[in-house]
Amino acid sequence: METVTGTKRKWRALRMISVLSILAAGAAAVLLLSFWLWIKILGPPPLSIPQSTLYYASDGSVIGESNSGEKRYWVSLNEVPSHMKEAIIAIEDRTFYHHYGFDIKRIGGAVAANIKAMGKVQGASTITQQYARNLFLTLEKTWSRKIVEAFYTIRLEANYEKDDILEGYINTISFGHGAHGIEAASQFYFGKSAKDLSLAEASLLAGVPKGPGIYSPLVSEEKAKSRQKLVLRAMEETGVISKAEAEAAEQEKLTFIGKHPHHQAEIAPYFYDTVKKELKEKAGIDERIIALGGLRVYTSLDPAQQEIAEQVISETISASSGIQAGFAAMDPETGYVTALVGGRNYRESPFNRATQAVRQPGSTIKPLLYYAALEQGFTPSTMLRSEPTTFRFDNGQADYTPHNYNNQYANEEITMAQALALSDNIYAVKTHLFLGQDTLSDMARRLGFTTKMKEVPSLALGTSGVKVIDLLNAYSIIANGGKKVEPVFIRRVEDSRGKVIYESPKSREQVLDPGLSFVLSHMMTGMFDKKLNGYAAVTGASVINQMSREYAGKSGSTNSDSWMAGFTPKMASVVWTGYDKGKEITLTEEKLYAKNIWIRFMERALEKQDEKGHAFSPPSNVIAVPVDPANGKKATNSCPVFRLTYFVKGTEPKEFCTDHTHEHQKDSSDQKEKKKRWWQRIF
Repeated sequence: METVTGTKRKWRALRMISVLSILAAGAAAVLLLSFWLWIKILGPPPLSIPQSTLYYASDGSVIGESNSGEKRYWVSLNEVPSHMKEAIIAIEDRTFYHHYGFDIKRIGGAVAANIKAMGKVQGASTITQQYARNLFLTLEKTWSRKIVEAFYTIRLEANYEKDDILEGYINTISFGHGAHGIEAASQFYFGKSAKDLSLAEASLLAGVPKGPGIYSPLVSEEKAKSRQKLVLRAMEETGVISKAEAEAAEQEKLTFIGKHPHHQAEIAPYFYDTVKKELKEKAGIDERIIALGGLRVYTSLDPAQQEIAEQVISETISASSGIQAGFAAMDPETGYVTALVGGRNYRESPFNRATQAVRQPGSTIKPLLYYAALEQGFTPSTMLRSEPTTFRFDNGQADYTPHNYNNQYANEEITMAQALALSDNIYAVKTHLFLGQDTLSDMARRLGFTTKMKEVPSLALGTSGVKVIDLLNAYSIIANGGKKVEPVFIRRVEDSRGKVIYESPKSREQVLDPGLSFVLSHMMTGMFDKKLNGYAAVTGASVINQMSREYAGKSGSTNSDSWMAGFTPKMASVVWTGYDKGKEITLTEEKLYAKNIWIRFMERALEKQDEKGHAFSPPSNVIAVPVDPANGKKATNSCPVFRLTYFVKGTEPKEFCTDHTHEHQKDSSDQKEKKKRWWQRIF
């Protein structure tokens, strides 16, 4: 009886154990399923690691970089040679494509080896575990960190393909010396892109992450080569290379560079600063993303033009002079800023005189005034009197007496074309007051000026401050036939995966009349044309002998500012020179700096470019008329000088010049008299 009872008890216990085991297994399955569903609901972990942001010039060269002191350049797995991937897998995790984040067999082997050695002599981390550690964790060796590492490992395996994990791993592992990822390592150690690595180079690099402080060839080439040999044998064992290939790679002589590329820009530091500012203000990108987001910033900079600009400023301004300079060049069609200099020495003064300084533009403002006049019915032949004048006002404004340079005046009427070429101040102020003192300030706003214009009589002579970049933009609009552009420093921005996240806006809005723009452009060529000499020489006379093509331009000066601005249809540039604190420019040599910098830059920058693309071509509604430069009337054979002048059709002068008819008749009589025989002249 007791035996039966005992047997029953045993069966009850067994049934209870079975039921509990089934319940436990079910609970474990539910927990595992819940954990898996939770992992899937959480989705892929954000792979946000600091990466270097690179800045590219228009020719693809790197002009700058921002980072946290660690070089990281993300490359896709397709850009990495197969022997590099195979080397990593062979030495780090041979079963990578077959496990689910953890290699149980390696873990068991590592545990046994560590127990036997009574210490940690062998690790068992998979590539996925190492990637999780690189992405999310510190290097502290605690159980809590190990648990979190395991969690991230599962999360990575559950949400990413194996190739995605391998790509992330080879882009984040440390190779020492501040190089993180295979591209940074390849550039640092061998001075080449990862895609160009040989088997010997790849196998050596694959051995470095085990201990960069030990296996870096710059720390110990002997240990690096020993580790390389181990990598090659592992590759041979896995069958990805032959014994002969391993031996050849082992024997290959390697040259180590030991230098990171893309340091602080050697050229265009002012441009580089402006781009970083534009990334925040125009592209709306967060400052941390700019610094560490692995962006690819494609700028408008033309390195050849930038080098010319820096050289010209350096060789033109005397080393002993305290004069500063601001310079910018632009493609008028696109608004792309191709060169920019904010000062003579960035290290001494990073203040950008091309984009930040506000200085009086002097007579470079006059083309804007004369465009407004053209809109109001003026033409290049419109006559106004140039003479000492005091302007008096009925509205309480103080009397105003402008002066021409050196107090020279025509003391007669001159044309608008000649007034612009000679930079006559009386003509400009008369035009300004005739149009209304708000007209020029409105025109400045229309052409993108960001500084406020004071609506006073002297505004026509450039007494309200402007920025170099704003004046350049206005001249570019005139140059391109009146289409709206804005200064563009950034063409586009890509994130670390190549997705375009910003692109410069393109506008083809017509803000000026094409015909009037061309008429003004041609008027602006007059400063270099001696046919327009009058009571004074044209203002560009000092640089005419340096010109090899036709330019439109305008110079300007105040006591403390010297400007030169001008363009061809395909290139515009502006130069300002002066003292930072407004000290008066007194030396003749210093007064000529701006013009000389401008013409030397334009000539060198355009030297190898097609002349046709930079020639002025009139639109169909414009007509060329031979005009007497002195009176603006249609020239005849009697006129000693004529200049082809452009007018919008219907506004050209109808009246012929008669000022020289009597002289022509007298000259003809003299010629006839000379042709007579001597006796005919006597008798």
